[in-house]
Amino acid sequence: MGIIETKDLHLWYGNFEALKGITLDIPAHEITALIGPSGCGKSTYLKTLNRMNDLVEGCRVEGEVRLEGEDIYKGMDVNQLRKRVGMVFQKANPFPMSIYDNVAYGPRIHGIRNKAKLDMIVERSLRQAAIWDEVKDRLKKNALGMSGGQQQRLCIARALAVEPEVLLMDESTSALDPISTSKIEDLAAELKKDYTIIMVTHNMQQAARISDNTAFFLLGDMIEFGKTEMLFSMPKDKRTEDYITGRFG
Repeated sequence: MGIIETKDLHLWYGNFEALKGITLDIPAHEITALIGPSGCGKSTYLKTLNRMNDLVEGCRVEGEVRLEGEDIYKGMDVNQLRKRVGMVFQKANPFPMSIYDNVAYGPRIHGIRNKAKLDMIVERSLRQAAIWDEVKDRLKKNALGMSGGQQQRLCIARALAVEPEVLLMDESTSALDPISTSKIEDLAAELKKDYTIIMVTHNMQQAARISDNTAFFLLGDMIEFGKTEMLFSMPKDKRTEDYITGRFG
């Protein structure tokens, strides 16, 4: 049993069926990569895991998504869900406030007011996101003054501050230079000791480098799921093989 299990998950935007019956168990404390060509449903699938699609008009979901056995679409409080399942987006989106306040934002919303406790959470989260040493002397400075790679690590720190169980990363390195990308990949490998990471990536080398498991999506279907090494070296489905060898996509 995975930490997140989806069973026969369908999703429609209006009349368009974006996910066609996805059944997938995601193991805890591992990195699972979702790969596939643009528009194949991988980001849509990722967003069902913390109900980000609730915000889309005309979106309808059927099937089950369970977080540690509990159906997230049946009566689970969305704020509680998003505390347990954090998200880092493709484009870094720090709030226009200080570095410190960005990280303290979530804990404050969840009722933590004690300054010493907030200081501790901010430092811990920035350390976990491997950015503490770069920013510890400018915590009061506006986060928008940071470089793109730093902003993205700040967004990871912000997600970690509320101690989620799962971290969703939606192409979180696609807008970054190779050095920043490599820092975030190292960071993901480090974080899986404490968190479960599910990442959408267009970059197959990245999936091969850092993920433990890979799911290949195509036109709203999940074609194949398995250990990354096996999926890349001996794919079971011809379509997976065609995609990873670059014949299409």
